[in-house]
Amino acid sequence: MHALEAAFETGPGAAVAITTWDTVLWGVLPYVMVVVLVGGLVWRYRYDQFGWTTRSSQLYESRLLGIASPLFHFGLLAVIAGHFFGLVIPMAWTRAVGMSQEFYHFNALLVGGIAGVATLGGIALLIYRRRTSGPVFMATTRNDKTMYVVLTAAIVFGLWTTLASVFEGEHGHNYRETVAPWFRSLFIFQPDVAAMAAAPFSFHLHTLVGMALFVIWPFTRLVHAFTAPLHYLFRPYIVYRSRDTANGRRISRTGGRSRDRTAAGTRSQAAPRRGWSPVGTPDRDTRSR
Repeated sequence: MHALEAAFETGPGAAVAITTWDTVLWGVLPYVMVVVLVGGLVWRYRYDQFGWTTRSSQLYESRLLGIASPLFHFGLLAVIAGHFFGLVIPMAWTRAVGMSQEFYHFNALLVGGIAGVATLGGIALLIYRRRTSGPVFMATTRNDKTMYVVLTAAIVFGLWTTLASVFEGEHGHNYRETVAPWFRSLFIFQPDVAAMAAAPFSFHLHTLVGMALFVIWPFTRLVHAFTAPLHYLFRPYIVYRSRDTANGRRISRTGGRSRDRTAAGTRSQAAPRRGWSPVGTPDRDTRSR
């Protein structure tokens, strides 16, 4: 592809020629990704609500899952928070509150490195579990394998950019002057293609893999991330009852509140079969009188 005629200033003394590929990758592709993401979610919700699930394999194996899943999810939450802080909040804002670039860089590398390693360790354990546990492996589809490859690649390339900043030190690339302005410009529909074009190849690769992940997101088990169980906050108490035969009294519990009732005249005279002990309920006890 030939270079366009114009060149854009992206920093002090830096000029980057914008190619057609730059325009397509950083000016068009992000919006294509959003269209596929939103359209895929709408399609999935309308035509595949029963498939809107994680397809949990906890029944097959729970020991490794109990370690890998929290490690991955909590690490991923920290990674998302770091991306939001680094991409959405302008550098001028952090300077205005007295946070120097050196202090920000140190914290970003420390927290980002720990979060990246935790997330990568979690996904590695999940893949190991899925590969070594027979029932879990049998329940793995090609869709799952593709998702794991893209998700792992996004984590690896993101950790790569973080570690590269450690080794480059003060001479490392400041993504808050290139990638962050480009990201924010997308929301006002004026993509700063030149800013993104000035970023190193590692950031380009990480961004492209990240967009690929969001493209396939609605069509994989990752779709469960968009389902927040908010109804749990408003649903009624779960009603449950149990029988305590000590001292001839039955304790009835409903929604966490209990009351004692005498069991005389309400219990069946026949001894219940082992394993089929009846659980008394007020409506059944009323009918049996």
